[in-house]
Amino acid sequence: MTMRNLLKLLAAAALLAGCATRPDGALSLWRDGAPAKAALLDYVVAVTTAGSPDYIPPSDRIAVFDFDGTLFCETAPTYLDWMLYDHRVLDDPDFSASDEQKAVARAARATGRWPGLDNPVRERVMAAAWRGVEPDAAADALRAFAAGPQPGFAGMKRGEAFYRPMVEVVRFLEANGFLVYVCSGTERFVLRAIVGEGLALPPRQVIGTDYALVAAAQDGRDGLAFTYGTNDVLVLGGTLAVKNLQMNKVSALAREIGVRPVLAFGNSFSDASMLNYALQNRRYRSLGFMLLCDDTVREYGNPAKAEAMRAACAVHGWIPVSMRDDWTTIYGPGVTRDPGPSAAE
Repeated sequence: MTMRNLLKLLAAAALLAGCATRPDGALSLWRDGAPAKAALLDYVVAVTTAGSPDYIPPSDRIAVFDFDGTLFCETAPTYLDWMLYDHRVLDDPDFSASDEQKAVARAARATGRWPGLDNPVRERVMAAAWRGVEPDAAADALRAFAAGPQPGFAGMKRGEAFYRPMVEVVRFLEANGFLVYVCSGTERFVLRAIVGEGLALPPRQVIGTDYALVAAAQDGRDGLAFTYGTNDVLVLGGTLAVKNLQMNKVSALAREIGVRPVLAFGNSFSDASMLNYALQNRRYRSLGFMLLCDDTVREYGNPAKAEAMRAACAVHGWIPVSMRDDWTTIYGPGVTRDPGPSAAE
């Protein structure tokens, strides 16, 4: 049985047993007394109880999650999509990288500093690395890469680096009639593969950065002047279409869901627009949560950055989630952080 099918069965069993809808015992990987846990449990009871003034019908129970740093490790050493790019360019003997692609990857690997998410060079070289590749093949490349050990940790593969307390939140919301979407800056087809395996979410509930899609025989012609043939193949075009961060997340949610979320979860200012969009829901009570990567024992936390985000939460009305103080585990039993300096040091 695949992990995806197992997760579906567990969620269905919990729902049938009524376990997930009871606040007592829910979110067991969260410490008792954690303010974020209490806020979420109280909220779910209020919006799912018939007759409650805060009741939300199932059709409008939409929850959106960022991926890197919200559901999944982004600190060891960096974002999953960049690690995959680095591997493809420098370690894959079947890929012929350009001199620019190699130079960018080598510089990042040597210095431990990766181009920022808003760096146009980063997006150009990453998109070009997948030119001519079928989306399913890109997803397969991710799955193969994810089967390797997770750098910076013992006892965990790359594809297993989900925050277990957040996976618990996803399952809890689903069991209470919420439709969960992931909305991330990671490329969509790669994101669908890792989220499909780790969270058992279908592709239609995964929104990411989009690279151009073309027919293999299109040869640079505009899509309006080209007809996809019966023997044609859809491939990645090698250029960036939309980087799914900040306001672009709001636009994507409005286009692809058509219903404003009532819950939003993020971890950085690139998620701020998404949280604010959810909090502006005029029909229903809504909440926004920001994760603070402040654990320097079980994770590569950055306390100074976390405290800056905590201050921002107070200003914007977001609910802070402390990895250090709110969670009993991060990656589950048997997983340990390698000894060495934290990100803050």
